[in-house]
Amino acid sequence: MTRLSAALAACLFAAPALANDTMAELKTGGIIYVETLDVTMEEEDLFISPDEVRVNYVFANDTDRDIHTVVAFPMPEVTGGPGQNVAIYDMNSDNMLGFTVSQDGKSITPELQQRAIANGVDITGDLIVHKIPLLPLSEATNKALNTLPDDVRQDFFDRGLAMDSSYDAGEGMQRDTSALWTMSSVYWWRTTFPAHSKIKVAHTYKPSVGGTVATTYLNENNEGKGERYEEYVKRFCIDDAMVKIAKQSNEAMVSGKPYFMENWISYVLKTGANWGGTIKKFKLTVDKGKPENYVSFCGTGVKKTGPTSFEMTAEDLSPEKDLDILLLVKVENTLQP
Repeated sequence: MTRLSAALAACLFAAPALANDTMAELKTGGIIYVETLDVTMEEEDLFISPDEVRVNYVFANDTDRDIHTVVAFPMPEVTGGPGQNVAIYDMNSDNMLGFTVSQDGKSITPELQQRAIANGVDITGDLIVHKIPLLPLSEATNKALNTLPDDVRQDFFDRGLAMDSSYDAGEGMQRDTSALWTMSSVYWWRTTFPAHSKIKVAHTYKPSVGGTVATTYLNENNEGKGERYEEYVKRFCIDDAMVKIAKQSNEAMVSGKPYFMENWISYVLKTGANWGGTIKKFKLTVDKGKPENYVSFCGTGVKKTGPTSFEMTAEDLSPEKDLDILLLVKVENTLQP
């Protein structure tokens, strides 16, 4: 992919209150095959906004036999810890991003496989034995950890599975335990690709939208220089227009005027190359919401297709990198200059 910086109006995202300056986005992406290379991806129609990701695929089986296989959708890994601040649609649900899937218009209820790993060791069985949910940041997990017998809780501390986060809020010590493991999840389902035919698969979910409380890619002199700036050039293809916007935003924030904050959305695009070669027809739509906001991402031939949408298309695409989107979202300044 060649570089194209699109300093374009982007969508407004109401970010949750942050305990610190940054909320991390979790990278999500497309479905992958498990057992076959004989199925090709004819089309991928990808829609991304801060509120929803929609993907419509057309797969083709040009062989003389039906192919029975397993298709999987990996979810982003979630790591516990007292300082973790990640953007998840529902921290307390196994289906934390509201994932849905259908094939040829019929809804599929996929299986969910989850594993918990700590210090390179699979501890899923330990958690199940003690009736502890695998979601490391959920309220139910925190409650289960805090009600463990003292000897088991201490064993978890000793093995690096959890840590003591007890605190005194003025009413004496409050017992609190933080999970330290990483949970990996994958949705999967069995399907058949009939010989000499095409099938349509669609899935939706709510993206993990990370962000900061300001713009962060300029240096201490409010200039487009330095390591972080170069990282943003490589990851988001920001250009001089995005530098100018950030400069103005930083000055506005200091003077008590409305300014911009960053939001990030990441999508794993490279898995599309796993389906028997290239993506024959690819379409990407990035949706915005309010004209006063901006977006930058790497792509080729990006066109504005409506008041709130931008589109790029490609043929025989072999994705070389994943897709990262930077949104600059306008917020009111609650600080006095």
